[in-house]
This record gives sequence, structure tokens and C-alpha cells, in this order.
Amino acid sequence: MNKISIWVSFISISLFLHSSTSVEDEVKNSLIIFLAKVSNNGVQPGLTWGWNTSSDPCKDQWQNVICDSQNVSVTKLFLNGKNLTGTLDAASLCNVRSLAANLTILALDDNDIGGQISAEIANCDQLTRLTVSSNQLSGNLPESLAALNNLKRLDISNNKFSDNQLTGQIPNFDFSNFDTFNVSNNNFQGQIPNVNGFLTASSFLGNPGLCGDPLPNKCSSSSTTANENSNTKKGVSKNQMFIYMGYGVLALVCLVLVVLRICRKKKSKDQVDAVNKVAAVDESASKLSAASSEYKGGLSKSQYSVTFSADESADMVSSSLIVLTSPVVNGLKFEDLLKAPAELLGRGKYGSLYKVIFENGMVLVVKRIKDWALSSNDFKQRMERLYQAKHPNVLPALAFYCSKQEKLLVYEYQQNGSLFRLIHGSHRGQAFDWTSRLSAAASIAEALAFMHQELRAEGIAHGNLKSSNILLNKNMEPCISEYGLMEINDQDNFMPGKASGAKASSTFKGDVYGFGVILLELLTGKLVQHNGVDLTVWVHSVVREEWTAEVFDKSLMSEYASEEMMVNLLQVAIKCVNRSAEARPSMNQVALMISAIREEEERSTVYDPQSRSLL
Repeated sequence: MNKISIWVSFISISLFLHSSTSVEDEVKNSLIIFLAKVSNNGVQPGLTWGWNTSSDPCKDQWQNVICDSQNVSVTKLFLNGKNLTGTLDAASLCNVRSLAANLTILALDDNDIGGQISAEIANCDQLTRLTVSSNQLSGNLPESLAALNNLKRLDISNNKFSDNQLTGQIPNFDFSNFDTFNVSNNNFQGQIPNVNGFLTASSFLGNPGLCGDPLPNKCSSSSTTANENSNTKKGVSKNQMFIYMGYGVLALVCLVLVVLRICRKKKSKDQVDAVNKVAAVDESASKLSAASSEYKGGLSKSQYSVTFSADESADMVSSSLIVLTSPVVNGLKFEDLLKAPAELLGRGKYGSLYKVIFENGMVLVVKRIKDWALSSNDFKQRMERLYQAKHPNVLPALAFYCSKQEKLLVYEYQQNGSLFRLIHGSHRGQAFDWTSRLSAAASIAEALAFMHQELRAEGIAHGNLKSSNILLNKNMEPCISEYGLMEINDQDNFMPGKASGAKASSTFKGDVYGFGVILLELLTGKLVQHNGVDLTVWVHSVVREEWTAEVFDKSLMSEYASEEMMVNLLQVAIKCVNRSAEARPSMNQVALMISAIREEEERSTVYDPQSRSLL
């Protein structure tokens, strides 16, 4: 009887191991098939990225693949900007349950992928982000998209999707779920479904046939009727023709009035610009004038424009603003930046930052960098490479400009400020509880790990990572800004009281140190430097004396946040700020450690009745 029991157990274990292996093989095969189709059966991507049946996507770290904290399940695919020219085969991914049940992000932006989004996409029911902008996708959107209840970001902009009746063909989404929803620059027509105020016009721009809120062009009853009967009724009635002619005349009158108003404004504005140009900010003259006026009680009118010397202006006219793929700044020219009023936000060691406001209400930020010893060609390649390595939590440059004297980068303005302000109290009345801080840490770590993996071959790290460079988007999610704009070779400059001659092994380990400091800010609520005391030195001294509880922000302790989880995160931070760069973990290891802490926190919240009230 014992022998039989042992034999049955052996068979059960063998079957279990066989089933586990077959599931893993199925996931690998489905990923390889998906890549083959999306790359038009190209062999090179798979070979370069290490995607093959003899390796493991997680343990062998397939490029552009992110796994869970246990390193056993594929959760994210970042294939944006990879020059893929095939077709999107959602079935190869989403019909494999062991893959579809874990996949949360599928990013395919900025390729040349064609075909349609098939109904099988609904089987990937854990997707929170689906982004396929700037491709050649076409056809109608499947109704099954509405079944993706976890979807927070959907971006299908800059494709060739078309439809005769938007309300009848676009799935009936619950728009309140979305952080980002963008169908701009396609060929949709008809009335926009009711978005209940959750979306703005920017989500639908570039579709001439669209009408209704939130777009300014309202739908007429005749156009609505025409849309409803578009599949059966062709041609235009006599009444409709008169209506359209009336609209045309009205539009012409409005256009004439607008032109007259612009001409009047231009006359007065030219006079102001002439004064502004005199206050040019070139390297030889700006040091005295800017230093003497910038820190006064207010800024003079001339300081509210980005102006340049005669030599700089001539050089800039001969060059052009390079606009990266973005519907936000389509059509933006360098002359537009010169003419628009700009407010100086700050001046630092590496350059200045301006808030630029355009007549149409668009608000951008211009980063102005001086004395960066990087050739124009190298700078252009660097910016294009950074744009290809996109991540939702990394703020991309929308456009850039490079001349002999200086370099400019254009970003979307983030009105919610920085993580520094949120931590240190500038956001009045804004609660920042333990769950939010842990979530922010996890998001930043994941984004930084992704960028390190993507740009390791080029050696492009952030170079100046700090809480003031972590901006908060409209949903209060952290976004790493100014990635790759600084080249700091001696990353031990981050460390106070460093040993003489100590050198960091890699610029990436400098980013790890900077991230560790951000973790300490999140945990303690204290400034990095305060009254001559460095935060890392203070934390080490407190922990050494075994007064660990004294480290944490009193507001976290008062909300009864899990001290065990905070200690675990503190241990990660201490590893990151190790004096020896070689002893610090990689950002991928850091991201996995924080993800594990977050998952444990979520489990304890579900199962612990006391912690449930802390959400």
C-alpha cells in the first residue's frame, strides 16, 4: 500500500511538473509568434532581444519584457519605437490564458504596424494600459474593448481607424475609469458619445468628421440624422445643401473677424517684442542683468520672454525645431517659441526652465541647456533614442532644438508640481499617505529600471535624479523628467563625506543612489540637506543606534501605517545609498524588491481587518 501511495504521488508530481513546463512553453511560443507577426516575420528582433524557446523570458531577462516580483509571469511588454512593420495579432497573446491572466501593459507606439485590433484583445482582461499610437492600424474598433474593465490608458491616436458612425462603433466605455483616452488623428466621424466630463477635446482632435462635446463644433440635428442613416442613405438633400452653405458663409465671416483681430494684436505685440529683443539673454551679457533682476520681488516684462542675442537668433533661424511624434505639438515651429511669452520657473546649475503660454491656450515647458559638450548630431541621436525608449512614467520631450550656443527641449507642462513639493508640504491640504508613497516608489523604480534596461548599451542614465525632477501628472502619478540630460561621470558626487579617490563603477549606479535618497525622503518626510545635516548620514546614525522607528515621518506613524513594511522599504533605501557603487543593487533588483513589498502590503490590507480601514 505504501508503494502504491508513493507511485501515485510520483505520477501526480510528474504530471504537475509536465503541466507547468507546458504552460511555460506555451507562453514562450505565444510571445515568439506574436513578435514574428508584429515584425513581419523578421528574425533580427528575436535574435537581438534573446527571445527564443531555449531561454526563459523572466529568468533570462528577455529585452522589452517585464515580469512580476516572483520572476515567473510576464506582466508587461514594451515594444514601442522598435521599427516593427508587421500586423497586430492579439489572438497569439490573449488566447493563451497563462499569459493573458497576467499581462497588464502592452505598448506598441511609434512603429509601422498595420492590420486591425481583433476581438480577442478582450481575453487580456488584466490590461491596464494599451497604447498603439502612431502606427498604420485601421478598421473599426472591436466592441469587446469595452470588456476590459481594468483598462486605465487607451491610446490609439495617429492611426487610420475609420468609421461612419462613432457612437455606433466605438465601444461604450465607462470613461470614468480612464487616466488617458486618446483617439486623435484618425478618420472617425459622427457624434462623440457622452463622456460625462471625464475627457477633454485633446482626446478627439484631428478627426474632422467628429462633432459634439467636448469638441467645440456642435452636432446639428441634420448631421446626426445623416450619421444615423449613413449606411443606407447617400447623397445630400437640397435643404441640407442650404444649411451647409449657411455654415460656410458664417465660417467665412468669423474667419475675417479673427484675421482682423490678429492683425491688431500683432501691431501692438511687435512693439513689445522689439523691447524684449533688446534684453537678450546671451552668455556674455546675461550674467549681470539676469542675476541682478531675477531675484527681485517681481519679474520685469522683458523677463517674460525667451529672447536671444543677434548671433544666436541668426543661428537658430538657420536651424529648425525638431518635433517628435506628438499630437500635442503638431505644427509647432521654432518661431512660435520665440514669439510666445515665457515665465522663468527656475535657474539651476545646468540651465534654465521656462513656462511658455501660447495664444491657443497650450502651455509647454522649455528646458534651456548651456555648455553641454555634445555635438548637434550626437544630441539629435540621443533625443531620438530617448523618445524611442518611452515609458508611461517617464516624461518625454515633445520637441528639441540644438545650436552651437545652446540646446532647448520642449515638454508638456505638469501643473501639479513635483514630488519634492508633495513630500515637503508645498501642496497644501494634499494628503500623502503610506499607500500613495509606496505606490509612487514602485512606479518610479519600475520606470527607472525600464529605462536602464533600454539604454544600457548607450550608457544613458538619468544623471541628476532627485525628487524635484519627479513631476506629478494630472492624475497625481509620478513622472521622471529630464532623463538623460546630464552626463555625470563621478556619481560619488551624490555622497556626502565620500572617501578621497572613490569612483563609481557606472553612471547607472549613481541613479540608484539618487533613487535611494528619494526613498528616504518618502519615508522620513525630511529634506536631503537641512541645517547642515545630510539625510543619508542622519538615517544611518539613527539605524545604527537601533532607533529605527524614529526615522519615519510622524504623519505615517499617526495613520498607523505598517511599520514592518516601512522597515522593509527602509532596508531597500539603505542598500541603494551604499557608499560603494558596486555594492548597490541594480534598478531592476530594486524594482522587484519594492514590488514584493507592495504586493505584501496589498495582501495584508485584504486579509487584515484593522489595515482595511487604513485605505
